[in-house]
Order: sequence, then structure tokens, then C-alpha cells
Amino acid sequence: MNTVVGDLDGNLARLIERLAAAEAAGCDLAVFPELAITGYPPEDLLLRRGFVDHNVRVLEQFAARTDRCAAIVGFVEPDRDLFNAAAVCAAGSVVGTYRKRHLPNYAVFDEARYFEEGHGSAPLFEIAGTTIGVSICEDAWNPVGPIAWQAAGGAELHVSINASPYYAGRSAERERMLATRASDAACTIVYVNQVGGQDELVFDGGSMVLAPNGQLIAQAPQFVEDTMIVDLQVEPAWRKRMLDPRGRASAEPLTVIHVSDDPAHGEIDPAYAPVVHPGLDRCEEVYQALVLGTRDYVRKNGFTDVVLGLSGGIDSSLVTVIAADAIGAEHVHAVALPSRYSTEHSITDAEKLCANLGVELRTIEIEPAFAPMLELLAPSFEGFAPDIAEENLQGRIRASLLMALANKFRGWLLLICGNKSELAVGYTTIYGVDMAGGFAVIKDVVKTLVYDLARARNAAAGYDLIPESVLEKPPSAELRPGQRDDQSLPPYDVLDPLVEAYVEDDLTVEDLIQRGHDPDLVRRIARMIDIAEWKRRQAPIGVRITDKAFGRDRRMPITNRYPG
Repeated sequence: MNTVVGDLDGNLARLIERLAAAEAAGCDLAVFPELAITGYPPEDLLLRRGFVDHNVRVLEQFAARTDRCAAIVGFVEPDRDLFNAAAVCAAGSVVGTYRKRHLPNYAVFDEARYFEEGHGSAPLFEIAGTTIGVSICEDAWNPVGPIAWQAAGGAELHVSINASPYYAGRSAERERMLATRASDAACTIVYVNQVGGQDELVFDGGSMVLAPNGQLIAQAPQFVEDTMIVDLQVEPAWRKRMLDPRGRASAEPLTVIHVSDDPAHGEIDPAYAPVVHPGLDRCEEVYQALVLGTRDYVRKNGFTDVVLGLSGGIDSSLVTVIAADAIGAEHVHAVALPSRYSTEHSITDAEKLCANLGVELRTIEIEPAFAPMLELLAPSFEGFAPDIAEENLQGRIRASLLMALANKFRGWLLLICGNKSELAVGYTTIYGVDMAGGFAVIKDVVKTLVYDLARARNAAAGYDLIPESVLEKPPSAELRPGQRDDQSLPPYDVLDPLVEAYVEDDLTVEDLIQRGHDPDLVRRIARMIDIAEWKRRQAPIGVRITDKAFGRDRRMPITNRYPG
């Protein structure tokens, strides 16, 4: 499900609709994501008592709609403190709850700020004659966590509800972890994940079911809402546990809350045989994350259209295509903002891309603003040769014009097109067109991956949707005659591995030198990354596609003298 943070009544309607579908299909159990009532993450909304109380009322309304089909749904449980909890509902009421044991407090997570850990033993639930354990997200990542001790206490099937954010390769990591948990516990695992964008986070869905031997037997598609109905024959687990060479896990039997006796269907229904949807390759996965993250940021925040500066370069071309795929070409407004230094091919490339997409392109020459501003500054700049000050002035003029369009046409959101490589080293203009705006679509995408994504999208289209000339020409900001990125930066295939190692892997300058990188280059790039922190703090949020993005993932002090 794609829930919306804070839209409690809307989330309730979504839950009831899915529950009705499960009931109509004769399901024994419907499983919904972590904190599906409130949306995830609710963050400081949890400081408002009215919000928490509303969430409890919505849970009660949802439970009242249950009948024979039991439902497990995430909510916030107040009880002297707040708990990230799962409610088991059936026959019109909440029959029991489970409180999350392990609260993530790293990377993008800060659940310990809001929740208390669950303590003590948790009940099992007998649903359709099967003994079921319940846990929430991070609980599954602990090898001696609830999956292990609930299985030792008698669980035959385990339900894990999740709001697990995406980054490239995350789905495969989850599957490997869950295969180990299922095999260790000799227990079928049903893993249900949220889907959708929430600020910079993207949740990719990809819910899955694993057999007691760790085999993946069902998986939902990524990045789309999906109701996956799976008909399982759950076998008693005692024989496999008795034959485990590590010895039988010893635990006291847990309390079992009876919900329902026999399955609605006595035999497996071929219509609901488990299906494994094929996974996506890296470029497909990242691209879909960018599209979903952009679509949901636009729609959930009430915007109707987007506007962006289209230079004819690779970054703005890719962002234009992502935007068109996200919300429809008719809602995308591209603006060419040529200056005295813009090349003819940049303009024609922008025109060709917009023609291919069906996107509106308008052209606003910036010279009528640039020339008078140079005149205004001439007395102050007298005696100084033209340099970056004049170059950056062009970017700031462009940003002002784009913001004016966003202001005039209500409902338009300004997208910016800066990438992670440039943002890392400060190769950006503060308050300029590559930093000033509402949402930074490719903020977490290094330049080499930008090219890979563009080529992959062209391959999917079956023709050069993004003109080949855009992919072939040297990257340039076109702020002075003959300017190219490689006059200020090393080639991107050299720069990007250093950015990834220093930013995402937290390697030091000495680490990188010991790994064979050029010492002078390493020190230079590390210094550029460090001193650009003040700029990045003022950049808009954007889609997170790595396990360490700039923003809530990486919290470096601006005032910082550590030499790297």
C-alpha cells in the first residue's frame, strides 16, 4: 500500500478497500504495512496528542470492519509511552497487539526519539488453525530477535510488517536476510512492505513469502501498489526443528490467542498459487525509484505541474524524462534559458527532447537581465578580471525566472537538476538554477549513473528519446566561452568512485591513498567535499537511492577542521 503520512482518514479508506477485497477472495488473513494507519514515518506528528488519539480511533474503526478474515495492521499504541505496534483484528475488534522490540536509530531512522521498545513476551495468534507470530521491520534483522524466539515458542508462520526504505540493491539484501531467518526458525515468513514516496524516502514494496527452508516462494512487484493473494499449506514445524543439527531451540510455549479455526478453503486454490515477480536490474530499479519518488512528492504535496530549466545537457534531460514518466508530459513545463555563452546544439537538443516527449518548451533569453546586472556591478568590480562571480550571476538569474513562473502558475513545483557528484564537490551555484527549487530529483545520483540511466531509458523506449548528441557531448555549464566540467573537475569516472568512497563508505583520505588513489587528487576532492557542506544544507531534498544520501543520512558539521 501507498499510504500518506498524516492522512489518517484517507489511509483508513485505503485499508478498508483492501480488506474488503481480501474478504471477498475468501482470505484467512490480510496483512498491511508498518504504521499503515498513520503513514511512515510520522516523525514529530507523534508529539501531538490529538494525532495519536485520532490514530487509535481510526484503528477501532478499521477493526470494526473486520469479519472472518483477520487483519494485521501497523499503528501507534499509547500506553504510558508510545509504541510502534501491530494490531491483530478480527470479528469486529482488536484481539491482540505486538510492540516493536528493536527500534532503528541509524541512517534515516530515529525511532528511539519517538517510541519505547516493546518488552516481555508477546502472544502468538491462532488464525485458520495456524499458529502465527508477528513482528515489525527491524525486529527481523536481529538473528536472535522475535522470529527466532516466537518460532521456538511454537510459531509455524511468521508475519513481518514493514516500512523499509529503498536504496539500490536493498531488495536482494532483504531476501538474503529473510531466507536465513526462515531457515534458522524453520518457519514460513510473510514479509509485507510499504510502497510509495515520502519526502526524500522511497519505499519499494516487493513484499515476499519464504518457505521454512529459506526458498523464496512468492514476491510482489516493486514500486507499485499490489494486492498479492497467496494460498499456503503450512506444515507443522516440529519435525524439522527436531532434526536441526544445531539442536532444538528451547523456549517456553507462548500464550496463543485463538482467532479462527479452519482455513476458509480446505485445499490450495490454483488461482492463488504463489507467484514470484521478476526483479529489476540496477538501472531499472533506480529509475523506477526516481519516478515514484518524484510522482508522490508532487501529488502528495498538492502540486499539479512541474517546471524546470532545460539546458540541453544530460542532467536536465534526464530529469525532464523522469518528470514526464512520473506525472505525464502534459504537466511538465521545460524552460530554455540561453545566455550569450549557450551553444546552438544545446538549444536544438532541448527542442528535440521536448518534441520526443510532448513536453512544452518555452525559451526566455537571459541576456536582457544579465547585461544590465553586469553594468550595475561594474563600478564595484572595477579592476577585477571576470571570474566565477559573473558566471554564477547567470545561474541566479535563471533561478529567479523559474521561481517567478512557479509563483505565477499556482500548483507548479520547480524541479532542480543537480546531481550527487556536483553537489558533493560544490560544483554548484548557491541560489542558482542547479540548487534553488522545490525538489532535487537526481540529488543522490552520481554523474556516471546519470549516463547509465539515460542510456537505459533510451533502450526501453527503443529509440534515442534523449538525443544521442546529449550523451556524447562533453558536460559543460556554458557559463563562459568553451567551458567544460573537466576543466574544473577530474573526469567523472575518476571523481565518482572517490565521492562514493568518501561520502557513502566514510573512508578517510589516508584510507583512499592506501588504496592506490593519487594523494594530491584525494586531498583536493576531500577538501572540496568538506567545504561544500554549507551549500548542501541549503539544497532542497531529493530522492534517496543510496544507503547514504546527503541530508538526513549524512550529518557532518559545517564547522569542522578534521583534515579528512
